[in-house]
Amino acid sequence: MLIWQELKTFLRHLLMIAVAILMIVPFLWMIGTSFKPHSEVERESLLPEQPQPQNYSIVLRRAPDPYTGKLLDLNFPKWYFNSLFIAAWVTALQVLTSCMAAYAFARIEWKGRDKVFFLYLSTMMIPGLVLMLPNYQIMVALGLVNTYIGLILPAAFSAFGTFLMRQFMLGIPKSYDEAAEMDGANHLQIFLDVILPLARPGMITLTIFTFLGNFQSFFWPLVMIKDDYLRTLPIGLLSFTGQYGPQTELIMAATVMNIVPLIILFIAMQKQLVAGIQLGGVKG
Repeated sequence: MLIWQELKTFLRHLLMIAVAILMIVPFLWMIGTSFKPHSEVERESLLPEQPQPQNYSIVLRRAPDPYTGKLLDLNFPKWYFNSLFIAAWVTALQVLTSCMAAYAFARIEWKGRDKVFFLYLSTMMIPGLVLMLPNYQIMVALGLVNTYIGLILPAAFSAFGTFLMRQFMLGIPKSYDEAAEMDGANHLQIFLDVILPLARPGMITLTIFTFLGNFQSFFWPLVMIKDDYLRTLPIGLLSFTGQYGPQTELIMAATVMNIVPLIILFIAMQKQLVAGIQLGGVKG
């Protein structure tokens, strides 16, 4: 029996190691390719034979393209700022609206509450691409195409965020609300002073999910953006195409600079993220 348990543990660990290798190899290839000259990009080796760290300088327009001898017509810092700016605003608005809606669904008794919540939740089953055309038509009617507001506003509301925060608020004892009401607090005061501080783990979790998701958003900015100064980083990566095709080594260098801060954020906040997910599943 003991041998069988040890064998199962060994096989489980072996499977996890195999999955980890499958997941990390593309990441290592991306880093290795970002240091390769163009002539080595299609070779199978992970590491470059002649490392070319100036790929990063080319992306940042601090070194000329070796093929043309000129600085590339790229605006990487501006694209990076746009991605950060839009993701930060979407995250702030989505956390705010999700918390407000979750409070109404979890802490306030009103007729038809659960039915409305079910309808609200059912929107998660609609693919985002299906809603893209009607959302675009609304933005056209409002004159918000090719603007920051047009990129931010449609993503400011989230059924998933509302569901996640509702789960946290359902886990908070009703006695806290009752005690605050006895002290004369209204719903706004209870929401701000009692519920939000106790729901902080859920807010951190939602913040991480929302920021990471919107920082890498591609299809909506692709539809909405017409001018270069509004491009986000994923859209800007489409510009890394030279006379003879895509400059893969520059795309990989830009991608590394794109995801490294996100990895650092995830590593720094992973304990809060895991704790938030666990606490969010306490009640349904």
